[in-house]
Amino acid sequence: MFVELESVFNNDGSSLAIDYSYSLDDESIATPVHVVGEIFNKTGIVTLKAKATFDYATQCALCCKPLVRHATVPVHHILLTEIQDEDFDDLYVQVENMRLLVDDLVSEDIWLAIPPRFVCKEDCKGLCAQCGADLNEGPCGCKKVIDPRLAALEQLLGE
Repeated sequence: MFVELESVFNNDGSSLAIDYSYSLDDESIATPVHVVGEIFNKTGIVTLKAKATFDYATQCALCCKPLVRHATVPVHHILLTEIQDEDFDDLYVQVENMRLLVDDLVSEDIWLAIPPRFVCKEDCKGLCAQCGADLNEGPCGCKKVIDPRLAALEQLLGE
């Protein structure tokens, strides 16, 4: 969604409400991303403050069961018409021609906020490394594997 920001940049105290949904081209984003917030000018500083909500479909990192998580990602950026110093590129967002493509900014925040792995529950036991059985459903019955480096100790203990 393109937003025209000339009136916000040129008028101290003005604001523009944002409330829309868009689809992210990724199969792991299960629902459209809903963005709600505003762009406002307070004492000459133009700020985008919003939140993006969506459902994220993935699998448990330990037991591989599919799961869907509802996520809310805060979006907060200071907008400038031009950035003089390259050191501030990461702190501010440059708005060229007083037009902002909000989707790109929100999508970047979403990808940075999604954790690298999910677990289905805090105490997930995962899968057996030998047979692949789900250990959350009970023990698999596999014989415990002894590290070959410790096999001599096992013989000494007589087990």
